[in-house]
Amino acid sequence: MLELLALPFFQNAILAGILVSIACGIIGSLVVVNRSVFLAGGIAHAAYGGVGLAFFFALPAFPTIVIFSVVIAIIMAALSLNRRERTDAIIGVLWAIGMAIGIILIDLSPGYNVDLMSYLFGSILTVPASDLKFMAVLDLIIIGVILFYYKNFIAMSYDREFAKVRGVPVKKLHFLFLVMVAICIVMSIRAVGLILIMALLTIAPFLAEQVSKSLLQMMAISSGLNVGFVILGLFISYFFDLTSGATIILVAGIFFVIFQVTLRIVKTKKAL
Repeated sequence: MLELLALPFFQNAILAGILVSIACGIIGSLVVVNRSVFLAGGIAHAAYGGVGLAFFFALPAFPTIVIFSVVIAIIMAALSLNRRERTDAIIGVLWAIGMAIGIILIDLSPGYNVDLMSYLFGSILTVPASDLKFMAVLDLIIIGVILFYYKNFIAMSYDREFAKVRGVPVKKLHFLFLVMVAICIVMSIRAVGLILIMALLTIAPFLAEQVSKSLLQMMAISSGLNVGFVILGLFISYFFDLTSGATIILVAGIFFVIFQVTLRIVKTKKAL
């Protein structure tokens, strides 16, 4: 195991996993308490359009997907802000359009030979050192924004109408929240891919919510759980030659089931 930790590519994978875990723990907590899982899922799948744009026009993949995802997030924010009862339909349309754009542009890409599985299911063992710096900067931005608007995010998350009455800039926070979701999703592409990202955004925050007394505590516990899932999943995937992203999510899923079963047993004993 010590020999494995000495390998540069594995060190990069662990660092990338930690950075992604922090971002997903923080943003995922907001996604869960705001009941925006489907909205985040729409951004995640629509982001595939950015993959198509990058390959069709031979653009840098990471920045292109970030820009495309942020644009999609802004559009979703604008359309869903005052039509919350119709949000699911709007998400479905943008989800489908984004995926369709990506697929068609990839089909039309000349000389296309890249392995798209890495974008759909992750390829954390191939993360270059240059991406780590970019991820670290995005993490710092996310943490800074959350700390600056923390009280406002709490107000918006638990009662939007009351927050508006108290002068909280709910509209601004709504846009900012979805932009951060988009950034977090793009960060996580390398780790678990577009298909599995929602698990990393929701499983740990859902578990953390059960034992947390504040949103900040929920974010911290979520990030810690994600780090554990990622590191354990990395070791298991390496030793058993499995897909890293899928293994990480399976570890999280198993922990989720164990936690739920244990919680039910404890509640049953207390009831007796």
